[in-house]
Amino acid sequence: MDLVLKGRGTRITDRVREAVEHKLARLERLEPKVTRLEVEVISEKNPSLGGLQRVEAAIDIPRRTFRATADAQDVESALDVVVEKLERQIRDHNGKKRTKLIAGATRVKSANNHVATPIESETEE
Repeated sequence: MDLVLKGRGTRITDRVREAVEHKLARLERLEPKVTRLEVEVISEKNPSLGGLQRVEAAIDIPRRTFRATADAQDVESALDVVVEKLERQIRDHNGKKRTKLIAGATRVKSANNHVATPIESETEE
């Protein structure tokens, strides 16, 4: 997995890097096929926003990209919100894959039962 950290208007310190690696490790356990993880930390300079920190993250897996954004007063709390959003997206995606897999297996199972029924009735006669 490639981890890309970008800072816009702020520097990426070792503390922020460690926090990102630690908190995003949960996502890698949920989806082991992660190929690239991109996190951007943006410091808002607008005084009406009160110096918010914005964290944007994107996770790339084969055939799919998950994205999330969050604003907070500090990077760690914004990162927590982003991780929760991405975790929900990955769980929903895995649930959809599982539902399709089960539905396909049910179709195959019912097709096999349907084919077996006429053969049994012919052998009884």
